[in-house]
Amino acid sequence: MPIRSMTAYASGERTTPWGTLGCELRAVNHRFLELGTRLPDELRALEPALRERIAARVSRGKLDLTLRLRPGDGTVSLQLDEALVQRLGELAGRLRGHFPELRVGLVELLQFPGVLQSQGVDPAELHAQVLELVDAVLDDFIAGREREGAKLVAAILERVDGIERIAGDVRALVPEIREAQRTRLQARLAELAQAADPGRVEQELVLALQKLDVDEELDRLASHVDEIRRVFTQREPVGRRLDFLLQEFNREANTLGSKSVDARTSRAAVELKVLIDQIREQVQNIE
Repeated sequence: MPIRSMTAYASGERTTPWGTLGCELRAVNHRFLELGTRLPDELRALEPALRERIAARVSRGKLDLTLRLRPGDGTVSLQLDEALVQRLGELAGRLRGHFPELRVGLVELLQFPGVLQSQGVDPAELHAQVLELVDAVLDDFIAGREREGAKLVAAILERVDGIERIAGDVRALVPEIREAQRTRLQARLAELAQAADPGRVEQELVLALQKLDVDEELDRLASHVDEIRRVFTQREPVGRRLDFLLQEFNREANTLGSKSVDARTSRAAVELKVLIDQIREQVQNIE
């Protein structure tokens, strides 16, 4: 399955014997799948089926599904629910004592759910038409997610290449830095412990150099780079896995910075954290 962005929008329309069906589906980032629906009264019975259909193809994101049915000219007869209108009138009369300026226009009244009812609609056929339209919009929606996902992958891998390059530069600097640090420590220990046991001096030197060793951090960074590239080959949602990997990346960059005794490796640690933060921004949008 291609990598998908969580942000997307798709819409579509379909002409039916009862009017024009319209469908909109939009989504933004979310840790889990959350679906909100706006449906006309005629289609509310479809909500469970719509939720099931979308959940089968989408795993993460905050989605909003909107369906509309616009009656066509002469294709559907409309009947006024006079009993409902009367109850609304009585309610308006009671409220007018509290709100003297209260006014209800005809258009607003007719838009109230249930005031106008379509006659002659075949519910089963209408529902079938709705599901076909939602499937088509969902296809476009997922295709849009995949196009945006491909752009996110390219941006992330570009920064992963940068992490690999910086780690390689640091690895090349380590022998030089280690030797310079050894020389400085030897000179300092010689000044502070002229009469000390040479073996103890060497032991202290080894311990100090071990604290500055970053080979393990660089090895783990290389392993995380390989893993993030492997994750992008998986045929399943990968957003949560990438979130975890970024925590590991950040841990190694922090440790590298804390062990640094050279301006060059300190700069490298900062550059790593900048790239990791940029990747995190992109990953927040991956399904």
